[in-house]
Amino acid sequence: MYLHLGEKTAVRTDSIIGIFDLDNTTVSGQTREYLRLAEKSGEVINVSYELPKSFIVCNENGENKVYISQISSQTLRRRLINYKNTINRLR
Repeated sequence: MYLHLGEKTAVRTDSIIGIFDLDNTTVSGQTREYLRLAEKSGEVINVSYELPKSFIVCNENGENKVYISQISSQTLRRRLINYKNTINRLR
């Protein structure tokens, strides 16, 4: 299954390590440093040019990717939970 992150970008749900709210997590200096280093190493992918609301950390083929999305972390989590509930009902 894939999770749509915005614009024309989707990631495999099994590659997702975490979904984070930008406003809440960037208060921490450690998170800001992580994002700075990820940007410097080319791991950051901007999904949209709109105001970013969340970032999604994925491991794809052994490489970490950080997607910056205009979709809120709550909406992304809700999509993921709805997908998992649907799969469980089908079993």
